[in-house]
Amino acid sequence: MAGNSQRRGAVRKGTSKKGASVGSGGQRRRALEGKGPTPKAEDRPKHKANRLAKAADKRVAGGSRTGRPGPRPAAGRGGFRRSGRQSSEIVAGRNAVVEALRADVPVTTMYVAGRIDSDDRVREALKTATAKGIAILETPRGELDRLTEGAVHQGLALQVPPYEYAHPHDFIDPEAPGIPLVVALDGITDPRNLGAIIRSVAAFGGHGVVVPERRSVGMTASAWKTSAGAAARVPVALAANLTRALEEYRKAGFFVLGLDMDGDVQLPHLDLATEPIVIVTGSEGKGLSRLVRETCDQVVSIPMSSAVESLNAGIATGVALYEVARRRAL
Repeated sequence: MAGNSQRRGAVRKGTSKKGASVGSGGQRRRALEGKGPTPKAEDRPKHKANRLAKAADKRVAGGSRTGRPGPRPAAGRGGFRRSGRQSSEIVAGRNAVVEALRADVPVTTMYVAGRIDSDDRVREALKTATAKGIAILETPRGELDRLTEGAVHQGLALQVPPYEYAHPHDFIDPEAPGIPLVVALDGITDPRNLGAIIRSVAAFGGHGVVVPERRSVGMTASAWKTSAGAAARVPVALAANLTRALEEYRKAGFFVLGLDMDGDVQLPHLDLATEPIVIVTGSEGKGLSRLVRETCDQVVSIPMSSAVESLNAGIATGVALYEVARRRAL
């Protein structure tokens, strides 16, 4: 017989029965029982999707960012839905940090490297952050390198929270004061252009700015700084599809006017200035995209001398907004 069971002094343990020992059968059966289908991500309490869903519910329950609670279309209706573009931003470097704090860019945390060599910029940053109630964390330089992804941070960095975008439908509000005036951007990728346009919208009585979800600049710290504080008053909305969003505005009674150097109408001869309008600005290099251009009711050009081929997108939008405001004031 195989084994050592027959050697002198050997003791056989257990019983001669085959299978599991007494008392283990229930455990085996429970282990084999199914636990049902895996819950959806948004239904799992500790999953990121669950937190995002709860945050979205709170935003909808609290109304729009502009403070005018209006009807919200269901997700997927045309181009109107709230985007998931939610990501924090790190501002690195002493000059950049000081400028962001001076411009009242929203900040959640300031990171300061341990044993930092203090100068006027560091002292101003610490004083301003303390006065604003911003959390200040002393951080090892290695951790700062990781947070800033290797940027030259000089021992200072800021964390800017995700911008809370408005919904394009927020600008369709019959009870809003004044004649509706919205600016939409088609292919603008420079945040300084976005900031300058937001500043012009605030200066000339516009109601908001719409940017497409893809291939477009978003509300970064640079755009916020360039707006010179106007971003705190002018909401920026994200459109899942800019062409569909413009079609929705047309259905709501807006006229869509595209800005292009090869326009059908010159700005001084614009007759629609006193109507609810959406001014669409294209990129400086490519202009308006084909589908957006086809959606426009009119394409408007700004007359210029032959010495200048084109205007910067931010400047062109500012000129158009001024002309609209001038016409409406007559």
